[in-house]
Amino acid sequence: MKVFCLGGAGRICREAVLDLVEHSDFDVITIGDFNEELGLKLVKELDDPRVNFVKVNVFNHEGTVKQLKGYDIVMDGTTISLNGRSTACIAEAGCHGINLNGFGAEDEFSEIFKKHNRTAVPGFGMTPGVTQMMAMHAANQLDEVESVRVSHGSFRPIAFSKSITETTTYEYDPELPGRIVFEKGEFVQVPPFARPRKIQLPEPYGETIQYIIPHSETRTLAKALEKKRVQLIEVRGTWPKQNMQLVRSLYDYGIMRNPKIEINGQEVGVMDVIGDYLFQSKEGQETELYGYSLHIEVVGKKAGVKKRHVLYHTHPASDGSVKGWEKLRAYTRNVGIPMAIATEIIAKGLVQKTGVLIPEEAFEPSMIFEELKKRGIEIHEEIQVVEESIDEEAINA
Repeated sequence: MKVFCLGGAGRICREAVLDLVEHSDFDVITIGDFNEELGLKLVKELDDPRVNFVKVNVFNHEGTVKQLKGYDIVMDGTTISLNGRSTACIAEAGCHGINLNGFGAEDEFSEIFKKHNRTAVPGFGMTPGVTQMMAMHAANQLDEVESVRVSHGSFRPIAFSKSITETTTYEYDPELPGRIVFEKGEFVQVPPFARPRKIQLPEPYGETIQYIIPHSETRTLAKALEKKRVQLIEVRGTWPKQNMQLVRSLYDYGIMRNPKIEINGQEVGVMDVIGDYLFQSKEGQETELYGYSLHIEVVGKKAGVKKRHVLYHTHPASDGSVKGWEKLRAYTRNVGIPMAIATEIIAKGLVQKTGVLIPEEAFEPSMIFEELKKRGIEIHEEIQVVEESIDEEAINA
């Protein structure tokens, strides 16, 4: 088997590459990146005969398609803004595909993947990705589902990479149409910082205030749970406290709209300037607490009894006590490892359907959980019987 790791030299995708080197059965692992210096450096660090480097530019469609042909799967670690271009190349090259973001740019290529008898799964990292697996694990134990609340704490610096800076700007763009909740059969758009809710994460993270964010779980779970008559799906998230304070201030002052101003005769976007500053500053590159924390709450009925399933995950500490999980790597490994696991599952032909699939259609949750556990990432579940009289909105309020 051969895998092409597009954007493989990036801070997150390189963790997925490392996981493939350490755990997978791939015969060829190609790191494809525009940054030749970083790519070659990573090849040297990995020191594995299966690993090589190819310089690639997804803006050169024909050239990229040619480079991808012959690979079983492309593990796509490119940014949100490039996923349409990268998926077009992957589909035409006749490869399977998977990426981290899953914001919908991939859907139009479904028929091309089907024509080549190939599968593409957009949006499979920690969230989206493992979050859907956790929600489905709970939902599969219920006859009907009333509500699904997906929450996560992403504890990393606000601008440790260009793609992360882009994600921050994207998720809190006031004009973004994809910031939605699913209520009573309809998708309802909400503004940034909508529907604050207290979410108790395991230590060392503790209690957090989380807000609705634009993530693909809202749409994919609505589709996957349609037959279980789901009534409410909300997806929330948070970053370190200081990050949230900054983003809130930028939003309140209209800066998240990225208005153009003139400085010394040159027109620039205010948010573009701030993003570049954060990327180049100590404050944008560091945070006190590193890691990732998922929290999924699914409420429904089994044999007429109302139940609440709460699932959360834990991972090795970021304090240096576990080699390879120090500081930022406690975040990047959480994101990269699930994509690597899913990449090998698809490449081995264990996903039967073709075309562009949502994670819920592609994977069995227990298979993902078992592989995560081998890497020190564990899923925990608590189940409670719920009195019908309890007001759901009062929970964690």
